[in-house]
Amino acid sequence: MRRFGRFTGEGQALGKASKPILFEQVAALVHRRAPGGGLQILMVTTRETGRWILPRGWTIKGLKPHEAAETEAFEEAGVIGKADRKPFTVYRYIKRFPKKTAAVVVAVYPMTVERELDDWPEKGQRDVAWVTPEEAVARAGDPGLIPVITQFVDASAAEEIDRPTA
Repeated sequence: MRRFGRFTGEGQALGKASKPILFEQVAALVHRRAPGGGLQILMVTTRETGRWILPRGWTIKGLKPHEAAETEAFEEAGVIGKADRKPFTVYRYIKRFPKKTAAVVVAVYPMTVERELDDWPEKGQRDVAWVTPEEAVARAGDPGLIPVITQFVDASAAEEIDRPTA
């Protein structure tokens, strides 16, 4: 679990235990094209509250952040793919621990799925769903995910417009 400013340049504790402390996580924004060509986003539920989120977790010692995002996607959703080396964006949420709360900055790495597995480490502990961007926004369990998803959809649409046709 990393603390303080690796992704954002921020780097100071926000105060005593009663005030939030800043931590960092990584998330994989796993996406694919549906058979009809529409964009789909992979979402998972949290184990404790069942909120819909992107696969995410703490950074992993010895792995680059984008590799840690790939690992989270594998462990939580059973997908294999390649994440972008640089984060698309970051968002924040408040994590509640038993004796404190913490502000968490999440670096989001887009990841194109290459393979879906029949079995994975957290299978049965979470629900996993491929959804349209509109459904992803409706399901988002963290308010900070909504602009992440809409920005990604807008950027994907712009790439489609700029891509030359054969």
